[in-house]
Amino acid sequence: MRYAGWLGWAAGWATALAAAGYVVVYLYRWEWQRALLSGVLLLVVEVLLVAALVLSRLGALRRRLGTAEARTEELLRRVEEGGGPDGDVRGGRGAFRWLDEGGGRSFVFVPVLVATGAVLSGLALVIRWLAGATVRPGADRRLAGRLAALTAPEGGIAGGARLEDRPAVPPARPGRVAAGAVGALAAGALLLAAVDLLADVTQTRPGQTPDAEATVVVFRVEVRSGGSDGDGPGAGDVAQAARELWQGCVRSTSVVRQETSLSGLGGGVFSGALRPALPRHDVLRLRGCLADASAGRALAEVLGEAQVR
Repeated sequence: MRYAGWLGWAAGWATALAAAGYVVVYLYRWEWQRALLSGVLLLVVEVLLVAALVLSRLGALRRRLGTAEARTEELLRRVEEGGGPDGDVRGGRGAFRWLDEGGGRSFVFVPVLVATGAVLSGLALVIRWLAGATVRPGADRRLAGRLAALTAPEGGIAGGARLEDRPAVPPARPGRVAAGAVGALAAGALLLAAVDLLADVTQTRPGQTPDAEATVVVFRVEVRSGGSDGDGPGAGDVAQAARELWQGCVRSTSVVRQETSLSGLGGGVFSGALRPALPRHDVLRLRGCLADASAGRALAEVLGEAQVR
């Protein structure tokens, strides 16, 4: 049962890490729909992990409360069983039963107790007086000689410093503090570099103009809806879906006033050309849009792209 719980936690964390990784990958590829789906999956897994953690903590707390209640009942049972022949200690019966018996009778317990205390106190005073009268300064010197073996060395226990001069709490080690500071700075630098890299590959910015006249993208279109006669997708449906996908994805690039053309190569394969040529960042956005978008229940698969001189 314990191993099953560990396997469940491992599967949950692995799923969360995989979903987070795919979110970054899809953002890099400009595949927004898939990035949103991966983000939703990551959110669901995180909620499940938090709920599992809360439930495990509540279960542990419930078990502790049950154990404490069982121990309390056991102690109460032992107290009730050890109450004496009459049983009930809480009711005033038991070891001190003589306190409840016979309010008109006189007992000698308290006077004897007081008299014994007075005698013991007087005896202690006599012993103290005798000790003070018989002890001489030589006894203190002999006691100090016996305790000399327990004293600290003459030069101190470390580095010639006396034990009294050493601080109660040793100071922090400079090397450890410096290593922690360097580690924190390195972690911060890596985090900033990762954020800058993610922003660099996903933000819209003008790129370097390539040394080419046009950009050509070849992709295949698959329509999952039936054609006009109900026997399957027709050529006109595939061509219409390809034009919608191509026009919508061309508008997602940052280069304005493109001259575009789309031609069919047969078998649902199309070739699209854009002039002027797109920078590398816009080519990545165009590929991601074609692979991620859908129009008229049509899906596209990018087969390749090239810069044409």
